[in-house]
Order: sequence, then structure tokens, then C-alpha cells
Amino acid sequence: MNYWIGVASKDHVNRGVAGGFCQLCHGKSAPLNRMKEGDWLIYYAPKKRFKSKEPCQQFIALGQILAGDAYLFEMAPDFVPFRKNVAFVKNSEAISLQAVADDPLWQEYRSRLRFGHFQIPKELFDVISSGMIKAV
Repeated sequence: MNYWIGVASKDHVNRGVAGGFCQLCHGKSAPLNRMKEGDWLIYYAPKKRFKSKEPCQQFIALGQILAGDAYLFEMAPDFVPFRKNVAFVKNSEAISLQAVADDPLWQEYRSRLRFGHFQIPKELFDVISSGMIKAV
């Protein structure tokens, strides 16, 4: 099992959560093909809306990759991105980037946000996800 961070605007992530899919790096297949059934994905949203400068800077969704390959989905006649199905955790809450900013492990990985998708160790996944899933 592997652990990943994906980067997308909040409005795009919310669309994926509602539809049970992830879409990364402007619809490319490569990042989706790296993730396998059972892997975990945490979405980080640097901004609230695509093509907006309004900051969000939160980890806003987490989910587990489901069985199946990446597939094409026509969003517009000139935009047919790849998607992969995800079971998103329903009771998760967004947490600010500041909540993990001082964690030494995060400091080692934070510069990778610019890549849009990257693997993280389980220890960092646990730090972030424990802030997103509150104990009942």
C-alpha cells in the first residue's frame, strides 16, 4: 500500500469527491496509473477555484483508490481527462497547511507540491490524516 498527495483547486476536488473520482495534473494518465487499488490519496488545495488567486492552502479530502484502471471522461468536446475511482472518507475535515507546517517530515516533502502528485511515507500520511479524521 502506498500513500500519495494530489494537488488541485478546491472546486475541482469537491467535484471529484461528489463523483467518487480523482483527476490529477490536468487530466494526465501517468499519476493515476502510479496509484493502485488500496492506495491512499490526500488532496491538497492551494487555491479555492481554478484560475483564481484566492488561497485555500488546506488538505481537503482523503480517500482510498478503488479497483480499475484510469479511464477517459469527456468534460467538454476539447477536454477529455483521465480519471480514477476513489472511495472518499465521508467524515473527514479540511485542515490548514499550517497544521503540519512545523512537522520535520512535512518539511522534507513540502517542496514537492509543485509537481501536482507525489508519494509520501505512511508516517506523514498518518500525521495529515489524523488531523482530518477526528476521533468519535
